[in-house]
Amino acid sequence: MKKVTMYTGNPCSFCEAAKALLKTKNVEIEELDIWKDPAKAKEMIQRTNGAKTIPQIFIGDHYIGGNDKLQAANRSGELDKLLT
Repeated sequence: MKKVTMYTGNPCSFCEAAKALLKTKNVEIEELDIWKDPAKAKEMIQRTNGAKTIPQIFIGDHYIGGNDKLQAANRSGELDKLLT
């Protein structure tokens, strides 16, 4: 399974929803809290070409986007393909 990196903060209901979905897929998540580490916030903005909302999710080097995009990828079956 590919590595999943998620930029998060706490509290964040969208982050929790994304993590819950990924847990159903038995995916290990590298969680980077942008509120605890401002350097990670800058990194997130650079990697996403300016996105400032959380979560921001990467599967391997593939940029998914936020929770809404992750949920849509799951509904379409694309998420399973990306994870393998």
